[in-house]
Amino acid sequence: MNIDLNLLLPALLAGLLVLATHVPMGIQVLSRGIVFIDLAVAQIAGLGVIAADRLGFEPQGWAVQLSAVSAALAGAAILTFTEKHWPEVQEALIGTLFVLAASGGALLLANNPHGGEHLKDLLVGQILWVNPSQLWPVAILTALLLLAWGRWRDRLGSFGFYALFAFAVTASVQLVGVYLVFASLIIPALATRHYAPRQRLPAAYLLGAASYAAGLLFSAWTDLPPGAVIVWAIALLGTLFYWIRPESGNPLLSEPPDRA
Repeated sequence: MNIDLNLLLPALLAGLLVLATHVPMGIQVLSRGIVFIDLAVAQIAGLGVIAADRLGFEPQGWAVQLSAVSAALAGAAILTFTEKHWPEVQEALIGTLFVLAASGGALLLANNPHGGEHLKDLLVGQILWVNPSQLWPVAILTALLLLAWGRWRDRLGSFGFYALFAFAVTASVQLVGVYLVFASLIIPALATRHYAPRQRLPAAYLLGAASYAAGLLFSAWTDLPPGAVIVWAIALLGTLFYWIRPESGNPLLSEPPDRA
């Protein structure tokens, strides 16, 4: 087994940056009952990337980033509008928006000889080929998003939440792909939903970090696609975390007894 740690380290750092924003936002998404928002906004951001590529812009240029975040913010504005006017069918509308964005991307790539490869990269991602230079802008954006989340989370309102989410997803989907973005957002939140409030966030972060590390190592060992392997790692470790939750009486995770 020959594992190149110089190749895996940037990929792991990319995963940790994704988790930094997606774990707390995922807990909020789950509590709001809008689980598929991540898929929809990620797909809309991806549509922006595809549109910029179709117009001939450089893949890593500012024009692509502007196109992606503009598309995601437009999606955020649409979701804010639909939540205000039709909250009873918001989840169905989110699903519809996802299908439209996915279909739009397929149409834009229809005459591209490399369209299938572009679509695969967008969905599954190319986390192993993340360049360290890509991480600095994402790290700065992540720090700003976490600062805004920590200070104004309870005062954001619907559009504020969707807008922060749009920025986080726009950066993440270009690093790791749509599938990993969704798995990073939902599975840690789902697996730790019965944990005590003060334990839930650290446990969800631990689950995500361990999954990325294990998935990358297993992918390097087996030469399987890293994005798909990490998704399965998050799901399997998420199941384990669920069964060893504090309510099961595990002494390592149980709340300490109250002292008189």
